[in-house]
Amino acid sequence: MENATDVIDFYIVAFSTIFRQKIFLFPTFLFLYLICLLWNILIIVILFLDLHLQKPMYFFLRNLSLVDVLYSSVALPKLMDILITGNNRISFTSCLTQMFSFNSLVCTEVWLLTMMSYDRYVAICFPLHYMFLMQKRKCVLLVSGCWIFGLSNSLFLTMYVSRLSFCRSRHVKQIFCDIKTMTKISCGDIYKFQIVILAQALFGLCPFTLILISYSKILVKILGLSSVGQRTKTFSTCSSHLTILLIFFGTVLCMYMIPPSYHLEELDQVFSIIYLGVTPTLNALIYSLRNEEVKTAISHFLISSIGHKRCK
Repeated sequence: MENATDVIDFYIVAFSTIFRQKIFLFPTFLFLYLICLLWNILIIVILFLDLHLQKPMYFFLRNLSLVDVLYSSVALPKLMDILITGNNRISFTSCLTQMFSFNSLVCTEVWLLTMMSYDRYVAICFPLHYMFLMQKRKCVLLVSGCWIFGLSNSLFLTMYVSRLSFCRSRHVKQIFCDIKTMTKISCGDIYKFQIVILAQALFGLCPFTLILISYSKILVKILGLSSVGQRTKTFSTCSSHLTILLIFFGTVLCMYMIPPSYHLEELDQVFSIIYLGVTPTLNALIYSLRNEEVKTAISHFLISSIGHKRCK
């Protein structure tokens, strides 16, 4: 493969046909980004400060909120800058940095969601052994493994892309520097790399399968509960979690398992919007507002903050 260092700039040209009224896109993305940012940061602060929320599940949730903030920040600010200024140029180095950051964070989120489903499985199916099975040291190792795997996997993919030559086009028909789109505009023998991308997507089915196994066992346990009220409450919470997981995995797998095609560029952009702007916000809202302890902690935090301001 030829070295791609001679490529100076790329041009992000998303929304060429599906969204002609770009003036409405900026406030939409700004709203989604601010909600994602503010709500996830609030969750991180609450879960860090409240001594009652130091359970393993909240440790995973804190890391999930951090990942959501970071990976939305990788692409949405640049996209909003393009929409408001019209300057869609991005340097080769910035493009690779964006790609590396996004891939590593998405991979980390995939495995964090898997660990969270395992945590719920242990909590519901083995409540008496929960604190023993989910010790702090074990949780730290699990979360560290998620981050390390995400970073190393993304580093491998980004190094491969950095060696590609981009002689076909410098127009990135996506809302950010996405690995699938970058291979589409590269030249040379990219067949092997397309196989790698497909293999990555298929590998993503492994954590998704583990999540389905965990929630199927949870469902069996819920159906065996004698209390109708407890059964309804637990099922309602788990079903909302599973809905978010299906949206996230569904969009990611559909986008990366479908071979590159110029006829599917617009569909890929829609998928990207969903997992960049929608799922990070829904994660924060669902995982927090469906939890009474978190809602109580947020209420106390906001009330105390307002009361402190009034005293001043």
